[in-house]
Amino acid sequence: MNKYLLVINAGSSSIKFAIYQKEASSAHLIADAAGQIEGINSQPRFTVKSSSDDVLVDRKLTIEEARNHMRAITIIRTWLQEYFADGTLQAVGHRVVHGGQHYSAPVLIDAKVLMELENLVPLAPLHQPHNLATIRALLETMPTLPQVACFDTAFHRTQPSVAQRFAIPRRFADEGIRHYGFHGLSYEYIASVLPTVEPILADARIIVAHLGSGASLCALHNGRSIATTMGFSPLDGLVMGTRCGNIDPGVLLYLMDRHNMDARALEQLLYHQSGLLGVSGISNDMRTLLASDDTRAQEAIELFVYRAGREIGSLVAALGGLDALVFTGGIGEHSAVIRAKICHQALWLGLELDDSANEAAVTCISTPNSKLSVWIMPTDENLMIAHHTLRQVTFDEEQP
Repeated sequence: MNKYLLVINAGSSSIKFAIYQKEASSAHLIADAAGQIEGINSQPRFTVKSSSDDVLVDRKLTIEEARNHMRAITIIRTWLQEYFADGTLQAVGHRVVHGGQHYSAPVLIDAKVLMELENLVPLAPLHQPHNLATIRALLETMPTLPQVACFDTAFHRTQPSVAQRFAIPRRFADEGIRHYGFHGLSYEYIASVLPTVEPILADARIIVAHLGSGASLCALHNGRSIATTMGFSPLDGLVMGTRCGNIDPGVLLYLMDRHNMDARALEQLLYHQSGLLGVSGISNDMRTLLASDDTRAQEAIELFVYRAGREIGSLVAALGGLDALVFTGGIGEHSAVIRAKICHQALWLGLELDDSANEAAVTCISTPNSKLSVWIMPTDENLMIAHHTLRQVTFDEEQP
């Protein structure tokens, strides 16, 4: 009988999932299928594809069917029960954005853990509630099923304390206001895979550029996080699809005073109306902006690249040098134009880009004479979560 492991990644308007099979008597996981319900409470659609890219499900849902995450996960669970008819679901791994000060590694979820994660909602109000909603929904319907929380912040807990500190009164740091960093599961995956591609990178000084709708950079040394551009929240650092990135706090004080904006209005502005969308006034999608002749689109692209280049310089300083630059994420993996522009910003480091390799999107895109190597590496947060989950639970090998 097949034994399955499920990974769930719940966002603000979607629930994505991936299914893996565990090979008998080994820790090897085989990708089986992946799907999502997107457009929750707006234009919901349920899609699933097999690992060979066959369409298993593709149907529109009514808003009533998927008006919130609880209803959406019920639809997914019902489909999974039919799909797992030839086997058993052994465990579920969840991407949870925030682990706070105490969770620096994946953890098996129980009532105490869930309560502590609920207390972290104020630290990630736009992400954490959706992560926890799916956990609660499965706890209610499948209470004996092991569930594991894997945290986006955990990988960065190896950073030196000075990199995690804000220059504010200590009493606020004591309540959890510090640099946390995010995209940790992506960076952890890249750090685990890089040495298998190029062994010399195992103990190298590396900057990984996770560029997508959400974007950040991470400085790695010996496979550990040294510094990252995201801080207390996923707002900080680079320009993103709809998020502002780094901004002078004085701007926020000005908006509160001059435009009477409260916390909720600022939240809407900084998370949903800024970034590439705000600067261009056209789109939050880099592909749309690259295809546009509008000068505002070009300005948004220039700002995205400029900020990435400037932050690379900051992380080089934190590392004391640089041996490799790695591009990952939707933009990082698929946009040769953006990779070339960012590499141009790093010419001062002795970087030489192989233009033909970059256009072909091969694994290594630097020239042999480049003082640092440049790589394109697809990330796989789901597989990272699956492996963490596998280590936290015991699969029933005796079940026929």
